[in-house]
Amino acid sequence: MIAGASTEARRRLFLGISLASNLGLLFFFKYFNFVNDTLRSVTESFDVLYGIPDLDVILPIGISFHTFQALNYTIDIYRREREPERHLGRFALFIAFFPQLVAGPIERAAHLLPQFLVEHRFDPAMAASGLRLMLWGFFKKLVIADRLAVFVNAVYDDPSSQSGLRLTVATYCFAYQIYCDFSGYSDIAVGAARVLGFDLTRNFERPYFATSIRAFWRRWHISLSTWFRDYVFIPLGGSRVGAWRLAANLMIVFTVSGFWHGANWTYLVWGALHGGFMVAALASSSLRERAWSAAGTATARLRPLVAGLATFHLVTFAWIFFRAESVGDASAVIMRIASWADAAQPIAVPGFDGIELALTVAFVILLEAVQLVQERGSVPAWLGKLPDLARLALYAALIVVILLFGRFDERAFIYFQF
Repeated sequence: MIAGASTEARRRLFLGISLASNLGLLFFFKYFNFVNDTLRSVTESFDVLYGIPDLDVILPIGISFHTFQALNYTIDIYRREREPERHLGRFALFIAFFPQLVAGPIERAAHLLPQFLVEHRFDPAMAASGLRLMLWGFFKKLVIADRLAVFVNAVYDDPSSQSGLRLTVATYCFAYQIYCDFSGYSDIAVGAARVLGFDLTRNFERPYFATSIRAFWRRWHISLSTWFRDYVFIPLGGSRVGAWRLAANLMIVFTVSGFWHGANWTYLVWGALHGGFMVAALASSSLRERAWSAAGTATARLRPLVAGLATFHLVTFAWIFFRAESVGDASAVIMRIASWADAAQPIAVPGFDGIELALTVAFVILLEAVQLVQERGSVPAWLGKLPDLARLALYAALIVVILLFGRFDERAFIYFQF
């Protein structure tokens, strides 16, 4: 109907109906109770009776992912960037292509839909590439993320009774847990699609090697960050506006992005923090340039290292709000870390002793070493230079590591809750 509308007003009307229906479903299932509870708290503070009960409904699987994938299709039709898909089966497959369920990557119609129109035959090279990527994803999820989860959950489930040192270690651990969990899922999804002959968008590009918050969001959850860029930030005016408007646009985009992750104030704060980091970076760019210039050329090589460490720690600080159950818990974590409370308390927690921590740190170092090779070159190219037997030995060793050290206790992926 959007494509066939005879006037711009009708096209906008049909677009509005599509946006309202998609976002309305998302609000009903995911955000109604959050807004309802907030209104109840406000009215009760004024001694006003609020009688609207919460909804007792099951959240549909992958609703946030489905909504965003459907919205980009509709908006692209409105922008005349593609023709509508007339075949209901192909459209349904685009919305619910099983390797992506339930956490993406969020695909664009222009990239995925045309792949359903061509015949796919088994390609041994593509299948092998997909299996290698899946293997790496299982290593990140089962060996690193799920092992770190034991420690992180034990500490963050009761932050007020934990020492500052233990909370600090748990926060660093969560930074790698969520990265290995979500990027591991994305590797498995992209790899599974590749085995079948389909190409999905790479969702992560070594984000902890970023040297700015802006660069971080070009490397982290790429399909989501580019979605917000193309369908929210640019329509708001993008960067082609004044400084104050640009700051407002950034805050809107990142706050909405945080709220997309979940109906909790912690996600709003997490998103707003990243927006604040972006605004602060823009406001201080000239000052930082002058400072580095004054430091002289001798410090030029240190700049990427300093910028990378600063970016990683800003991101890790924001992860506190992402992981905490409430803003109050996040505040308790920050206060106890800042005061270094109960510093004499041992780091180990039940089920995760010093040996477990040391072993997991070793796996994280292995992960970073591989990613450093990828950052400076290409892991597939490096593997291609090895003899066949050596490559097979590496793959076999990785499988053995997964079987021996992976945790197989059916721990769900973190992003399944979004």
